[in-house]
Amino acid sequence: MKSFLAGFPKDYDFLKYLRDPKVLYSAEALTKVAGQTCYVSFGPGRTWNKDAQRYFDNIITSGHGSVLEHANFTFLIWGVSRSFTHELVRHRAGCAYSQVSQRYVSGRVLRFVEREEYQSDKTLHKLFEDRIDRAYQEYSQMADYLYQKQGKGEKILSGEVKTDLRKKVQQVARSLLPNETEAPIVVTANVRAWRHMINMRASNHSEIEIRKVFFSIYKLLKRVSPMLFSDFKVVHLPDSTYSVTTEFPKV
Repeated sequence: MKSFLAGFPKDYDFLKYLRDPKVLYSAEALTKVAGQTCYVSFGPGRTWNKDAQRYFDNIITSGHGSVLEHANFTFLIWGVSRSFTHELVRHRAGCAYSQVSQRYVSGRVLRFVEREEYQSDKTLHKLFEDRIDRAYQEYSQMADYLYQKQGKGEKILSGEVKTDLRKKVQQVARSLLPNETEAPIVVTANVRAWRHMINMRASNHSEIEIRKVFFSIYKLLKRVSPMLFSDFKVVHLPDSTYSVTTEFPKV
């Protein structure tokens, strides 16, 4: 950045841009630089960091959100169900995902996620425990039987290397797993995409599991980039969870 600004006439005072006394959070600083590059707005008349909130408010209210795509945040999300990740990965633009492979990973690390509705009801909780015990047993029995067939030379289960042999078995056995199976996932998305997902998934219309996760994501993002999420408002819902809303969903 310094080399870029130094290439302009000294009387433009562009290098003073790098000596702004107020330090912004990294995502906010990157976004502001990107936006001001569009207009080569680095001189004394620019928006200084002390007024950055006004600058970002103008971006958000005017809907010029492309500059929000430069800053990215990554989360490791665990303790969530396969139902959750099925909904999450529908969000594509500006997002990248790396999710546990039930085809590659064995049943030794299987875990299950109990729905909120089951946790306070003894009958539903017991049914959940019985169901996941049964699912694990069926998975194990299926895998053991398939390994036996594989050892006898079953062609459809054959593979050239050990990894292929394991996947041939586990890709069949995983079909028995319920949506309550845990599906850890790493998610990277830019600020524009996170804003969209928070608006959609931290909504009162969303399922409790995904709403609670995205409310947590919102709180974390608000902590590290408060100006980029300042327009969101928290609403306490009748079910004791929270939703997040904004007047500017299309940025």
